[in-house]
Amino acid sequence: MPTPELSVVVTVFNEQENIQPLLEAIYAALQHLDYELILVDDGSTDETVKSVKEHANHRTTLLIFNKNYGQTTALSAGIDKAKGSYIVTMDGDLQNDPSDIPMMLEKAKVEDWDVVAGKRAKRKDGFVLRKLPSKIANWVIRHSTRVYLTDYGCSLRVYKASIAQNLGLYGELHRFIPVLAKQEGARMTEVAVKHHPRIYGTSKYGLSRTFKVMADLILMLFFQKYFQRPIHIFGTLGLLSFFGGLLVNIYLLALKIMGEDIWGRPLLLVGFILLLGGIQLITSGIVAEIIVRTYFESQGKKTYAIKEVFQGE
Repeated sequence: MPTPELSVVVTVFNEQENIQPLLEAIYAALQHLDYELILVDDGSTDETVKSVKEHANHRTTLLIFNKNYGQTTALSAGIDKAKGSYIVTMDGDLQNDPSDIPMMLEKAKVEDWDVVAGKRAKRKDGFVLRKLPSKIANWVIRHSTRVYLTDYGCSLRVYKASIAQNLGLYGELHRFIPVLAKQEGARMTEVAVKHHPRIYGTSKYGLSRTFKVMADLILMLFFQKYFQRPIHIFGTLGLLSFFGGLLVNIYLLALKIMGEDIWGRPLLLVGFILLLGGIQLITSGIVAEIIVRTYFESQGKKTYAIKEVFQGE
């Protein structure tokens, strides 16, 4: 197939009842565009793969993972496979509406945006379990990263391929794609998009993801502010910890000189912990993340394994 203008990447996991209406909606919405559709099955255990093979047309490619890797990895695989000048990402649960894609693509082309992000108007989700945690997360991410998007949880976005294919997606960083794009110098804007209630299947999101999001936010802030100058954070924390421990130990030394017994005092342990343990505990997670990135990027390794590639007819 000739190189298309647009690549649409959709991640699916146990969405067997949504596949047929999803494909029909995409084919109808994009019938006048030059596009390819890339579905990434993230280790589904139901009949999702079978349903895709039954209903896919010649524009559709299905990547089948050998196990469940997570949405970020599935997006990365789809983006790696994409050939279009522009790349669209969206969920496969029928809550995103493919009819918004032509409008978003036109805006990206005419106004020369690198990223056009969707913001869900009249969101059709429960307030306590979905909307409220999302609003809190969006507020925290906006004000900590200074990338001011309204809706970080909306997967429907249009990217220039040059931006999308240089994001370096690992772990569960899909919520922070706009932040990663901003680090690449992307110009981005938001547009209101339609949102539908989930009809089939069950949501893969919940309150349990809150802690993962917060952990990823810490990592994101590190890469945003200190990745090219890590000594600024390591040095500051190291000096604070070192001088704190030094003050404690000088105090204990003075007590020892005055004839007091300092052995076995909890404060002695505190001094050594401040001197030796603090920096290691704070930096071990970040250093490990850097090692993981170096391992994959320097050797060209992928974070996923594809069991099968299916091309529709």
